Amino acid sequence: MGKQVRKAVFPAGGLGTRFLPATKVIPKEMLALVDKPIIQYGVEEAIASGIEHIIIITGRGKGTIEDHFDNSFELDAELARKGKHELLAVSRGVSALARISYVRQKEPLGLGHAVLCARELVGDEPFAVILPDDVIDAKVPCLKQIMEVFDKRGGSVLATQTVEGDAISAYGVLAGSQDPDNSRIYNCTGMVEKPKFADAPSKQAIIGRYVLTPRIFALLEQTTPGAGGEIQLTDAIRALLKEEKVFGYIFEGKRFDAGDKLGMLQATVEFALKRSDLGPQFRAYLKGLEL
Repeated sequence: MGKQVRKAVFPAGGLGTRFLPATKVIPKEMLALVDKPIIQYGVEEAIASGIEHIIIITGRGKGTIEDHFDNSFELDAELARKGKHELLAVSRGVSALARISYVRQKEPLGLGHAVLCARELVGDEPFAVILPDDVIDAKVPCLKQIMEVFDKRGGSVLATQTVEGDAISAYGVLAGSQDPDNSRIYNCTGMVEKPKFADAPSKQAIIGRYVLTPRIFALLEQTTPGAGGEIQLTDAIRALLKEEKVFGYIFEGKRFDAGDKLGMLQATVEFALKRSDLGPQFRAYLKGLEL
């Protein structure tokens, strides 16, 4: 049996320009989806998948992420003094979620560079990558689904979803074929970053969940920066394909692009409707709108 996936890397050093002016001061990962910052959904998914150690790659102006997952003595003391025990449990629950380490990415040099920043903390073992912008609602956590594929197959695994039509050009797209034993598994032979619809090698788009072998670090070091001087993770995975098997997995669940204004609004509506404390009143409000 190979090594287990125990660590998850969260790249959170980006500038979040699509949400300006809000992200001029607030990290995009700390924007609230109902009443939790979007990065917390990813951390909770990782913990529910069996991850033991969270590694968050931060950058300038991202200190509130660390503060959020830390103890807040003043707040907790005030809540205790006022007898607000339910809220106190919520506050303390966030700081008790996980073992979290932080690495500073001094320059936003791309997703590949952010992952490379975690090399010393990850070490020589397989690990997960979660992009906080991708919020996934699933009965079985998306990361757990692809970790199970890794346990059975041994190669790196990328979460994918089927995307129809021109929308495929917004994604990294897999080349390859469906596995004869499991139609959700895609045996990769290559990948293309944001192809035109006519040039897309498949309908399988890469989504922000990965399980990668440690070989990826050496390949990231060798990866030449592309447009904008950024080191792309897909370039390193393409190189990894020449040495090891890489699989796509069509996960079960619904993905929201919370890095996009419309996607964030859609996620807010759907997550709010599922809440027992908000859903009934919110549904009644929506039905009353003259749309």
